[in-house]
Amino acid sequence: MAASKTTEDGAALGANAQPADRQSLRAELDRRTAGQRLTPGQRRIAQCMIENSAQLGFLSSMELAELADVSQPSVTRFAVALGFDGYLEMRRFLRANHSGEGTAPEPCEANRYQTAVLAEASNLTELAQSLADTGLIERFGEALAKSKPLAVLGLRASAGLATQFAYFAAKVHPDVRLLAGGGSFVEDQIEQCAAAGGRTMLVFMMPLHPRETIRAIECARHAGMRIALVTDASFNNHDGLADILLTSRVSNRLLFDSYAGSAILVSVLLDALCTSMKGDAQKRLDAVDRSSKRRKVFMS
Repeated sequence: MAASKTTEDGAALGANAQPADRQSLRAELDRRTAGQRLTPGQRRIAQCMIENSAQLGFLSSMELAELADVSQPSVTRFAVALGFDGYLEMRRFLRANHSGEGTAPEPCEANRYQTAVLAEASNLTELAQSLADTGLIERFGEALAKSKPLAVLGLRASAGLATQFAYFAAKVHPDVRLLAGGGSFVEDQIEQCAAAGGRTMLVFMMPLHPRETIRAIECARHAGMRIALVTDASFNNHDGLADILLTSRVSNRLLFDSYAGSAILVSVLLDALCTSMKGDAQKRLDAVDRSSKRRKVFMS
């Protein structure tokens, strides 16, 4: 990587420059941001760079900032986060290494939404490979089935995953307690679960990994409960937190994260729960189904 600087005017490409290779630029940005937690503003800058790759050589940091609807210092900070001394060095490097010269334009360039979905598909393939250890899934299912009551914790961004699991788990498990409120009240609920005989708390913890979730885990462990943790693959501070652990990669291609892998893990764990409960799960499902039909709960 060149360390020398140049002027804004001198850095501009000529009028006959070839458009930058979007896929190559996207791969470079992914490589440089691997393991980092990008802010919404940084994600906008990255996406704007990809969408305007053909013009990058002509854009000043201020112009890129206007396109991305962020401040000029935000663009400079993003360049530094990528490992450059500043915006000019970043532009020089990307032009030299990702100019796309000599490559034919892609006939079907995916838009940002298609790219996000394709990235999730790649994440799901990786997740499928990680689930080869069925013994781990069985241990989850056994721990969840034996805990009565079963505490299910999901705060902030994780509340939806916890709610989905708790809704379906309650159809087969006799006592599922959803903990999604946070604060000191959730600590009261955890202590009540432990006092009632609960031995496991299932925790969903997606980025940005709330401190209140960590405090709730510590509270549960202090009460003698085991922690079954579902979190994203980038979270590395789970030592001492989780007794059993499942991870899935979170996609940050768009402005807000998507949790396709984690949503599938909800279904995986529900299946493991039912498998561990054996015939009891089917009996409860049959009873729920008869009750729903009698009360005409659903349209069909």
